[in-house]
Amino acid sequence: MNVRAVFGLSIVFSFVAWGIVAGLYLWPELGAMPAKTAVIALMAPHMFRFVGLGFLVPGVVSETLPQGFARPAAWGDLIAAFLAMAAILALAANAPWAIALAWVFNTWGTLDLLNAMLRGPLKLRISGPGALGATFYIPTLVVPGLLTSHAIIFRLLVTSVH
Repeated sequence: MNVRAVFGLSIVFSFVAWGIVAGLYLWPELGAMPAKTAVIALMAPHMFRFVGLGFLVPGVVSETLPQGFARPAAWGDLIAAFLAMAAILALAANAPWAIALAWVFNTWGTLDLLNAMLRGPLKLRISGPGALGATFYIPTLVVPGLLTSHAIIFRLLVTSVH
């Protein structure tokens, strides 16, 4: 059994599953909400991206996980969590700069996830899914869902939120 292939297949299936959830459940419900409310709802899970700090915890991840992956992924997620919290509070308060902060959050958050997904396996050649230890669920379950929500947030920011 090729472990990398199974890991990759898990990620692909997660994107498909999140796409189905988004198309059948999220988008119809979000479309019935005011755009700002929908954006806030989509940003809420991103407040928990501090979980990415687990990449820095010995014993949670393998010693073989390159620090060149772990540090940027962990701190990038923490910054994304902070930006999500700030953007949600700004949108809820109708701050004049709230939409700009939502764009900053969504751009940062998307680039952070794409960087980790591409940089880890391609550039740093992470030794395999085992290097992620207990954090294996982040790229296989969490990242596809978060990237799906980022795509929907971009769509709402471009077409609906003013």
